[in-house]
Amino acid sequence: MYPAHTRYYLGFNLVPGLGPARLARLVACCGSLERAWHADAFDLAAAGIDARTSAALIATRERVDLDHELERAERLGVTLLTIEDAGYPRLLREIPAAPPLLYVRGALTPADEWAIAVVGTRSPTTYGREATRHLAGDLARAGITIISGLALGIDAIAHTAALEAGGRTVAVLGCGVDRPYPERHRDLAERIIARGALVSDYPLGVAPAAANFPPRNRIISGLSRGTLVVEAGARSGALITVEFALEQGRDVLAVPGSIFSRQSAGALQLIRDGAALVTSAEDVLAALDMTTAGAQCEARRELPADPVEAALLAELGYEPRHIDELGRAVALPAPTVAAALALLELKGLARQAAPMQYVRAH
Repeated sequence: MYPAHTRYYLGFNLVPGLGPARLARLVACCGSLERAWHADAFDLAAAGIDARTSAALIATRERVDLDHELERAERLGVTLLTIEDAGYPRLLREIPAAPPLLYVRGALTPADEWAIAVVGTRSPTTYGREATRHLAGDLARAGITIISGLALGIDAIAHTAALEAGGRTVAVLGCGVDRPYPERHRDLAERIIARGALVSDYPLGVAPAAANFPPRNRIISGLSRGTLVVEAGARSGALITVEFALEQGRDVLAVPGSIFSRQSAGALQLIRDGAALVTSAEDVLAALDMTTAGAQCEARRELPADPVEAALLAELGYEPRHIDELGRAVALPAPTVAAALALLELKGLARQAAPMQYVRAH
């Protein structure tokens, strides 16, 4: 059973031309999501919604049965995640104009906060294939979720390597999650659903189209702490993901390739421009300060937060607080506070900004 707001986010997602920025303006103008869905022509104009989009919204309201659409998603095994839901990916929520609604087949988990995007050319060399298998497999074994786009070449190799390593992987699609593309990757898509998720912000039934793929790249980078380019030509679509990553304040990393290979031209340029040079999974983990990913993911599974941890976490912010101050705030003895903070550190939820001074990790 979904909260009431889900059906309205679903409805808005079916309106052509109504992106996150316009939706935010409309909701701000109307005062609530429900009122925005029922907005009249005056409210739409006041929110700066153009006539074409306003007409599309009105037509969608008349045409679409939101309850039927919710039932359709359920029948297809698709989970709807809105930006207001606790399960919405934290890293993605932080990007500019984050997608208000995600369609998910499979499951996103807290472990997926430890994620790296692995992208590259659709026509890799033998070197590129082997480098991708090696890096994505080792990262998956270290507890890192591999994010990519299910495309031919580097994407598919990265997903497959993560699965073969027993890890998690997420594929972001430029079409509806009920229509994985390309067709030859249907079996791979099913394997990903079992050990990760297919994700899209495109409505169910949307066919793959060339115009859909560049925008979906913002989600690939947005779900990830950093984007790793293995092989990419000078005009590779993978470089669009890099542009989004930089706009989102995320790190970019690249694998050096042959100076004689066209497929390496884009990656080599990234390194010249300052991208971190990668020759091993350890390079990635060190560059992104993720060397404790496996231990922290295991800790989150095995050490659920207790009331003491929850109380301390509620007191932590982005300004450092001394352990003694935290102890007074939660009215607990110093040994109890120290032990709980140690567990929060292990889970990646808190860190020491200075000796005995703690902040939230994220």
